[in-house]
Amino acid sequence: MEAGGVADTLLSGTCVLFTLGMFSTGLSDLRHMWMTRRVDNVQFLPFLTTDVNNLSWLSYGTLKGDGTLIVVNAVGAVLQTLYILVYLHYCPRKRAVLLQTATLLGVLLLGFGYFWLLVPNIEARLQQLGLFCSVFTISMYLSPLTDLAKVIQTKSTQRLSFSLTIATLLTSASWTLYGFQLRDPYIMVPNVPGILTSFIRLWLFWKYPQEQDRNYQLLQT
Repeated sequence: MEAGGVADTLLSGTCVLFTLGMFSTGLSDLRHMWMTRRVDNVQFLPFLTTDVNNLSWLSYGTLKGDGTLIVVNAVGAVLQTLYILVYLHYCPRKRAVLLQTATLLGVLLLGFGYFWLLVPNIEARLQQLGLFCSVFTISMYLSPLTDLAKVIQTKSTQRLSFSLTIATLLTSASWTLYGFQLRDPYIMVPNVPGILTSFIRLWLFWKYPQEQDRNYQLLQT
């Protein structure tokens, strides 16, 4: 195998490994729900939006014929669907959760209907689907900015996950390189915000370390 082929394979494997590692961070929430039979302190919307994101990128990968995208997002969709089903099982207020799920699934089905029925040209469909996936991914990476503002306001990083921050940084960086290698801006561009927000979170961890969090909470009490 040529050096270029080895490098491509390693990069593809890195994307799969880091992304599945990021998805698996939800297993701690799954274990918490399973052990306590409660959904306290577990956020539902990230599971739902990530599932929609996975299904969208799975469609893009299938249309593009990209095995790396297909494997990662197929596994991710299965994991997120599992998290959603467990959350629904233990959630006492199922109506609001089901309404959110039905709304996003309706949007997803409308999008699929548009791309697959009203855009017959495969190249145009690939470009429009890629643009949709990119915008959705960017919005997901930028949505936690409100949490970062609260971290600065409270001078506490308790609401942030260090392991998820590292996983997001590695995943975003690997997919940015993968998109650059394929010269696919729809893969490369939306992962840049993930790198930037991860560095912001790391700076916040440095600025407000856990020991300082405890001292701050003691002062507040």
